[in-house]
Amino acid sequence: MLLQAANAARPAIPGKAVARSAVGSSLLLTENDEAIGGPPSLIERLSPRERELVLKQGRRKVLNRGQTLFSQGARHDGIFLIESGRIRVFYTSPQGREITLAYWHPGNFVGGPEIFGGGTHQWSGVASTNCSVVQLPGRELRTLAAEIPNLAIGLIDGLAFKGKCYSALAQMLGTRSITQRLAHLLVHLVELYGVEDAEGVVIAAAFTHADIAHMVGATRQWVTISLKRMQEKGIVLTRRSQIVVRRYDVLEEMRGQATD
Repeated sequence: MLLQAANAARPAIPGKAVARSAVGSSLLLTENDEAIGGPPSLIERLSPRERELVLKQGRRKVLNRGQTLFSQGARHDGIFLIESGRIRVFYTSPQGREITLAYWHPGNFVGGPEIFGGGTHQWSGVASTNCSVVQLPGRELRTLAAEIPNLAIGLIDGLAFKGKCYSALAQMLGTRSITQRLAHLLVHLVELYGVEDAEGVVIAAAFTHADIAHMVGATRQWVTISLKRMQEKGIVLTRRSQIVVRRYDVLEEMRGQATD
């Protein structure tokens, strides 16, 4: 079965077009495929006047790829609205091991859960691409939420969505094998960034083997070896810094049935 034609059962992706817009989306491990769609944009639900009031209280920040937005253990104050780019949030264990919680795209906010300030950050946020964000300090955000019901509802919806996401991640880490989690991730990457190619579906976004390892809870070496095995079976093709999915249908089977 693994050696059937490489172009069988590809997802329906328009030629040379990203499979799903990343705006307002999220990337994380979850049993619920709908979760990668992300919550409604916090800003888009506001009227033009409400949006003006909110952004007026914010402070815009531009980050280069790799620059830290907030750090685990640092003082917590407000949230960051993502205008462009992609923010990775991750937890670092006392032993220094990292686990990626999610990648958040434009339209999402990061910096919770104590959005009105107080306490310290429970995880870190870093720009995985060049980014622009708007920081809304906790005190100003509390005042705005009291004055603008749509903003308050958006914050609640966003926090509820993130809570479900992180709960789903914990379930995935506890109940699925690493191989299944890798297959899950590759399927989601295709859905978010897939572009048709002569050899399959290219994941048109830069994710290193270390990035993938941090998402599935493995080592970089394990990811490299696993992708090499998948390539030998004709499931994927790795070239330069890209991954080309040749057998999407097999990945779908692997994420439900695979064992380490």
